[in-house]
Amino acid sequence: MDFSGFDIAVGALALLVLVLLIKGIRTIPQGYNYTVERFGRYTKTLSPGLNFIFPFVDRIGAKMNMMEQVLDVPSQEIITRDNAIVGVDGIAFYQILNAAQAAYQVAGLQNAILNLTMTNIRTVMGSMDLDELLSNRDAINERLLRVVDEAAHPWGIKITRVEIKDINPPANLIESMGRQMTAERNKRAQILAAEGLKQSQILEAEGRKEAAFRDAEARERSAEAEARATQVVSEAISKGDVQALNYFVAQKYTEALGKIGTATNSKIVLMPFEASSLIGSLGGIGEIAKEVFRSEGMTGAQRQAARPPVVRPTDN
Repeated sequence: MDFSGFDIAVGALALLVLVLLIKGIRTIPQGYNYTVERFGRYTKTLSPGLNFIFPFVDRIGAKMNMMEQVLDVPSQEIITRDNAIVGVDGIAFYQILNAAQAAYQVAGLQNAILNLTMTNIRTVMGSMDLDELLSNRDAINERLLRVVDEAAHPWGIKITRVEIKDINPPANLIESMGRQMTAERNKRAQILAAEGLKQSQILEAEGRKEAAFRDAEARERSAEAEARATQVVSEAISKGDVQALNYFVAQKYTEALGKIGTATNSKIVLMPFEASSLIGSLGGIGEIAKEVFRSEGMTGAQRQAARPPVVRPTDN
C-alpha cells in the first residue's frame, strides 16, 4: 500500500500532537503543589488535579508537599540563666501555605526550619532559671511557637506546633533537686503539724472559756436567787413577820448541820465561846420545828432526829 505525501504529513502532525499532549498534560496528586518555570523563571503554581503546560517551553520546577509535616529536633545542651547545663530535644510541626515562597525564598527548607528552631530553643530556655525551666514547659512551647512562626513567615510556611520532648539535667543536679524536694516536703509536713496543734490548742482554750462562762453564769443565777430570797425575807421582816427571819435562819442552819452530819470526821463540833451568842439567836428554831412536826404528825424518833446537835462552846 503506497502512502502519499499528504498521508505522511497528517501522520506526522498527529504524532506531534500526541507528543505535545503527553508533554503538556500534568496530573498533580492531592496534597501537593507544583511550580512551573518558563525558561527558568517561575510563572505559576499547579494545584492538585489535571493541568496543562506548554511543552518544551514550560517545565515543572519544585514539587512541594502541602500537608502538615513533622521535623525532629535533635538533642542539644543549653546553659540556663543560673549556669545549669541541661540536655534538651524537641519536635516541630509545620505546613507550607505558599509553594512558590517555600521553593524560592529559602534554600533547604527543612534544614532552615531545624536550625531556626534549635537556635530559638537555646535563646528562650537559656534566659530562664532551671526551676522555671522545669515547671513552665507549656509557656516555653508557646513562646517558641510564636518566635519561630514569626521568623518563618516570609518562607510561606506556618509553624503549627513546637514541643519540648525531654529536659535532662545532670545526675548530680537531679540528686540535689531530690534532696531539696524532700526537705520541702518535710517542711510542709512540720507546718501542717504545727497548724494542727495550734488549732487544737485554740479549740481547747475556747472550750475552757465556754465552760468558765457557763460556771460564772450559773453562779450569777444562784446569787440572784439568793438575793431574791434575802429580799423576800427582808420584806417580811419589814412588815413585822419575825417568823420569816427565824425560818430563813433555820433553813441555813439545817443545811449547815446536814453538811456537818455527812462529813467523815467526828460528829462533835467544838465552837468558840463567842459563837454562843449566835446560837442564842436561833431560839425560835425549836418552836418552828414543833409547829411543823405537830402539823405533819411526825413520830418521836423523827422529831428527835430533827433536833440540832449539841454544840459545846469553848473558850477561844
